[in-house]
Amino acid sequence: MKPNRTLSLVFVYSGDYGERVIRNLINDPSFCKSCGLFCDYCKYGVYSYVQDILAAIKLPDSSELPAFIDEPEKYLPRKIPSTDVCVATGIHKDLLLALPSRLSQEGIRALITPIEDFREVPVGLQKQVEETCRDLNLECAFPKPFCDLEPEKDKPLTSRFVHDFKIGRPRLDIVTITKGELKTIEGAIVQRSAPCGSTWYIAKKLVGVEVRRELIRDVVAKAHHSYPCTATMATDPELGEPILHKAGYLIREEVERNLFPNDLKNNV
Repeated sequence: MKPNRTLSLVFVYSGDYGERVIRNLINDPSFCKSCGLFCDYCKYGVYSYVQDILAAIKLPDSSELPAFIDEPEKYLPRKIPSTDVCVATGIHKDLLLALPSRLSQEGIRALITPIEDFREVPVGLQKQVEETCRDLNLECAFPKPFCDLEPEKDKPLTSRFVHDFKIGRPRLDIVTITKGELKTIEGAIVQRSAPCGSTWYIAKKLVGVEVRRELIRDVVAKAHHSYPCTATMATDPELGEPILHKAGYLIREEVERNLFPNDLKNNV
């Protein structure tokens, strides 16, 4: 892996979420329709990683496959390009379990499996895949949800993924302006977006909003739901609440980190 280039990716996915992340990464001009007629093309032309995605392989939906697959190799792609990282999302449980061996055979060195719905990747399956990856010396990460992915010292490829593609746990730089006793948000710059692209929309909705905690929380929550977030609303047994709620907390925390930094200091 050459240090001076962006990582190369392959997506192996089922359902709509994988396509959503891909379209955000290539910055498809027809992708984000959230602002409708008021779109000012805030993100278009700013970036594109289309040259770094070597393949996007869509597999049949789990509902179209047998509940238990004895020979998963029959359903996996015959050829997977040799890339740095594979992002696998939404695929059948048995195919996910068999995927690390295929990736290792192709020379791929890392697997990122976002969990937007715990029913697709239950804890037991995650542990099995992690064990297989350890045996194969394959780096792996299971962010729940995808927008909780952050760099980790012991996961260099995952860290490079977050750095190179500027997606994962949202990071914003928020600029405020004060006139008299009124403090409002003048601008919100996206440094790192949620993989689905929602951070760009939320940043735009923050502009002009008065800096009052309850008002800010209301604006963030409405924008997050309006984009909309695709994480499940079913209660995750590990989190004790829906994954969608956690995604909402992550962007809210980032906004408040910018606007109310003293609160963080007081909580240390």
